Amino acid sequence: MPELITYEKHDAIALLTLNRPQKLNALNYATNDLLLALLDDVENDPAVRAVILTGAGERAFSAGADIHEFAESINAGVEVAVREFCTRGQTMTARLEAFPKPVIAAVNGIAFGGGCEITEAVHLAIASDKASFAKPEINIAIPPTFGGTQRLARLAGRKRALELLLTGDTFSPEHACATGVVNKVVPHNELLPAAVELAQRILRHSSLAASRIISAVTRGINTTIEEGLLIEREQFARMAATRDVKEGLSAWIERRTPNYEGH
Repeated sequence: MPELITYEKHDAIALLTLNRPQKLNALNYATNDLLLALLDDVENDPAVRAVILTGAGERAFSAGADIHEFAESINAGVEVAVREFCTRGQTMTARLEAFPKPVIAAVNGIAFGGGCEITEAVHLAIASDKASFAKPEINIAIPPTFGGTQRLARLAGRKRALELLLTGDTFSPEHACATGVVNKVVPHNELLPAAVELAQRILRHSSLAASRIISAVTRGINTTIEEGLLIEREQFARMAATRDVKEGLSAWIERRTPNYEGH
């Protein structure tokens, strides 16, 4: 059996590739569980400081959930479907959203349903000009269940999100960029190089600081501004006594490139 997700290391970058191209990289339960296990490995590997997530083949990033498997859970009853499908998917996207190292989606093709929800959850995303997006869950009479009703509205605004959620219509990578689902669109053959270049621009800086920024934004975005400012202050306090802050300040004063921990 081929690996459901391949894992390669390129210097300080982990490349995770959803690897069910014959199924348009559909997210069956085993794929979701393996992604969580690989993220644990990445988090615990100090040599890896950023993640790029993409899909195998030329057609799809991920077409979403494995509908045949999901249908079996539905037939087994509501409690089973919630546990096996909804909770599992939400756990996976929440892990990506709160992951302490930058995660960049390189969306190489179809990103429907769960594939779109992964794109919404990760920290940054770049789309191929051949990518396409959709929130098609309404076509099978369910709402999105991996966080798509919540994150899309936060990214795109309520009315633009509801149009996509209630119609199930496919939308272009340019529209995904305009609504904040992806950061930019690039020619298809430039997708992975663009994702690597973005990762490298981040990796110039302190990985500890990047982690604190991710935590502050992820936790603060769903709170009041007052609570968010407390979170921001907490993350600053966690950094203030670190070697990286002292090194960053010294390097700036001495006009040299900083040498951060882990570089």
